[in-house]
Amino acid sequence: MAELTSEDFMNAALAEARAAAVIGEVPIGAVVVKNGRIIGRGHNLREHAQDSTLHAEILAIQEACMTLGSWRLEDCDLYVTLEPCPMCVGAMINARVRRCFFGAMDPKAGAAGSLVDLLSDTRFNHQVQVVGGLKARECGAMLADFFRAIREKRKAAKRTGQSLNKQV
Repeated sequence: MAELTSEDFMNAALAEARAAAVIGEVPIGAVVVKNGRIIGRGHNLREHAQDSTLHAEILAIQEACMTLGSWRLEDCDLYVTLEPCPMCVGAMINARVRRCFFGAMDPKAGAAGSLVDLLSDTRFNHQVQVVGGLKARECGAMLADFFRAIREKRKAAKRTGQSLNKQV
């Protein structure tokens, strides 16, 4: 059996993002990999649980920790479709994740180089190697399509005098 590649793992993260989109969540997906095997998966669940901490990365890290029976993910890599936010970067630093591969840049909230670069900040006790732009076009297109559809639904609702209760 052929060894899986970084692209294969990002495809798995994209599959998680698609699962989020199907249920109306912002399509962000993540997987944690150790020794060429996915040990944690997650996609956004903030809207369903009404919990601001339920980002894809957090859920993937939690599952990986349960799989290993340890909070330390020292030999693990995290693949995520969007540049992680400060909260998710903090979780990666605390879990001692080795590397973070991300797809699309996030100029409004990205904490791995866009807005700030917390993963390589040497003031923290651990640094995470970062590889950005992996399948960036596909990751970015999925997000752009999702938000375009939301804007179209809101415009249509406004035209018909309806209100959309769910805010994204």
